[in-house]
Amino acid sequence: MTHGFWHDEQRYLDTYWSQIPGLWLHGDLASLDDDGYWSIAGRSDDTMKVSGKRVGPAEVESAVAGHLSVAEVATVGIPHELKGDAIVCFVVLRDGHQGSPALADDIRALVADRLGRTLIPDELWFVTMLPKTRTGKVVRRAIRARHLGLPQGDLSSLEDAAALEAVPVRDA
Repeated sequence: MTHGFWHDEQRYLDTYWSQIPGLWLHGDLASLDDDGYWSIAGRSDDTMKVSGKRVGPAEVESAVAGHLSVAEVATVGIPHELKGDAIVCFVVLRDGHQGSPALADDIRALVADRLGRTLIPDELWFVTMLPKTRTGKVVRRAIRARHLGLPQGDLSSLEDAAALEAVPVRDA
C-alpha cells in the first residue's frame, strides 16, 4: 500500500480514501480464502454490468481464450442503451487461423456455453495485435477509447503505439 503521491497528498486521499470513509479503495478485486491467502481477481474499475450481471474482462477473456484458434484477447465494455454495457472482444488468432463470421460464431457459442447467453460478446473483432505496455499489460482503456472514437489519453507507456491502430473505430 502506498502512503501518498509525491507532492500531492490531497490527490492521494481523494483517489483512494474518499469513496468509502475509512476504507482504502485501490481498484483491485480480491478475495481472502480460509487459509489467509489473498487472490487478486482483476480490476474493479473494468467491471461491466450486462443486463444486470456483473462480469470482469478476465472472465470473458478466459472463455474466449479457451477456443483453440485464439492466441490472446482483450475485452472492454461499451455503453448499451438497454443492457447497460455491451461486451466487445478484440481477438488475436494463432498462426494458421483466419478470422471469419463462422469462427466468430463458434467463439460466441463457447462463451455462451461457459458464461451463459447473457454474456455473449455483442462485437467480436479479429485484430493482428493488442496494445500493451512494455511489461506486457494490455491497455484496455486505450482500446475502449479508440473503439469509441474518444480521446485515448496518455499512451507513453505503450510498447508499440502502432498496435492501437489495429483496433477498429466503431461506426457511430
